[in-house]
Amino acid sequence: MKLKPNILAAIGNTPLVKLNKVVPAGAAEVWVKCEYLNPAGSIKDRMANYIIEQAEKSGVLKPGGLIVENTSGNTGQGLAMAAAIKGYRCIFTMPDKMSKEKQDSLKAYGAEVIITPTDVPGDSPEHYVNVAKKIAEETPGAFYVDQYHSQWNIEAHYHSTGREIFEDTDGGKFDAFVGGTGTGGTVSGVGRYLKEHAPHIKIIGADPLGSVHYHLFHTKTLPTAHVYMVEGIGEDIECRAMDFSVVDDMRQVNDRDSFVMARKLVREEGLFCGGSSGSNVHVAIEIAKELGPGKVVLTVLPDHGNRYVSKFLNDAWMKQHGFTETEEELGFVEELLKGKVAKPLTADAEAPLRQVIALMREHGVSQIPLIERGKLNAIVHESDVLAKMREPGFSLDQIAMKAASPIAGLIYPKARIEELFHIFATDHVAIVVDSSKVVGVISKIDLIEYLASKKR
Repeated sequence: MKLKPNILAAIGNTPLVKLNKVVPAGAAEVWVKCEYLNPAGSIKDRMANYIIEQAEKSGVLKPGGLIVENTSGNTGQGLAMAAAIKGYRCIFTMPDKMSKEKQDSLKAYGAEVIITPTDVPGDSPEHYVNVAKKIAEETPGAFYVDQYHSQWNIEAHYHSTGREIFEDTDGGKFDAFVGGTGTGGTVSGVGRYLKEHAPHIKIIGADPLGSVHYHLFHTKTLPTAHVYMVEGIGEDIECRAMDFSVVDDMRQVNDRDSFVMARKLVREEGLFCGGSSGSNVHVAIEIAKELGPGKVVLTVLPDHGNRYVSKFLNDAWMKQHGFTETEEELGFVEELLKGKVAKPLTADAEAPLRQVIALMREHGVSQIPLIERGKLNAIVHESDVLAKMREPGFSLDQIAMKAASPIAGLIYPKARIEELFHIFATDHVAIVVDSSKVVGVISKIDLIEYLASKKR
């Protein structure tokens, strides 16, 4: 008899499936681990149950206690499922971009749900993370899960997801793993396990355009996040559950590519999964095309499509947001770069500011990205120099970093040109980065000239 003592014992051991129709000919094979088949419908079941167990063992969560967490919905459902069995109360905070299905599912488990605005900075008291923290601080006996910064999050995926993937593949017989970077727990935990047991496997993070992880990986600085629509992946704050040391590369993916791929997974592969699954598979196919035949790329399908029936799985919703498969596109950033003959101009962060100003004058540019110890670090604008020159005692012989600003406009060559409008709306240039190297700098006039050429 294969009787489970309760539903929590059914978490994990999800099937590994080969993709057949969405992967182009000439590419490596792509395998997916169907995490949406966990009991509460997502990979977060693993982490939620593990963290509750550890909190109980350490005494920070006591019988009859209150669980508080900020969630995009999936962690909340995993926690609510465990809380229903173990007799805990739950309060969850959730951004208003999350689907109504997620909100209603949490309430169905008996949890209290507090909806917060999406488009607020990470330090705002209205941000869903800060609202959850305040509730936990003001409620006696509350346990704040803190998934974004908890090492238990990483441990959960090290001990379960990473180990299972290794065992599913006969001891790591594949070439690359792609994991979405939300809290960071999945890619960090799986990455740590595979680096220890199968170090030949490349670990690649998938990050939605608008999230901060891609930028943090390549520059070690926190950019300004932009609103994006795909759920359960990416973040607008720096997460301590994101261990970049086990990540070999980070790739960006936009909303449209995520949703279009997720719809293909449902319609062509029969995998009823969510938008972040589309993000992961889109990046996995990019890697598969680069690796070629005879190789294998593995990724996870994090959550169930039943949470998005009113959103990207709805044709009218896709059309309303300009994401339909037949929508005319402007192209990719790499196509715009083809018309730029000049090599991107950069300067040493330790160079005298006077030297950087001379470069601006010589090349007729108003900003120059700075490289520090081989990494893209910051950018100097004319306005930065002017502001510094008004300060008493400031000298142009000081190093360029003294007048620099963080780079707010980082973008990937495979990004859609539409994403440039987010950057230009905040009066920044776009710095195009590929594998930590600056491959282009795009200004508003570059985009205008490109679009004008397509109209001829």
